[in-house]
Amino acid sequence: MYHNILVPVTQDHEATIASSMAAARALCAEGGKITLLTVLAEIPVYVSQYLPQDQLQQNLADAKAALEAEFAGQDVRVEVRAGHAAQTILDLAKESAHDLIVIASHRPGLQDYFLGSTAARVVRHAQCSVHVLR
Repeated sequence: MYHNILVPVTQDHEATIASSMAAARALCAEGGKITLLTVLAEIPVYVSQYLPQDQLQQNLADAKAALEAEFAGQDVRVEVRAGHAAQTILDLAKESAHDLIVIASHRPGLQDYFLGSTAARVVRHAQCSVHVLR
């Protein structure tokens, strides 16, 4: 059983959020912690000049509020960050000493063998255990 579990999710895949959380709860030791993470891509400079100055901060706040509302009353910590998905997941796992990452993955296509998906990058570079859901 694991004591500090990180569950990276994307808000546009609600079915994977439910299955990832179910797996995390099954693998979590009594008294363990689960952190739900969403990573938003940073807004490119050539786009951000046409948006309000605090657009990224507003997007982060909206995403966090939506996840906190969905998991209200549950013992889940919600974290929302901006950056490159795989690197942000790996950074948070390392800085918060997570002992397991539960991540959903799609079936790999040919492009994934050349470019690599987020889950594949996390599996290759994580310094803790990784549980991949398909």
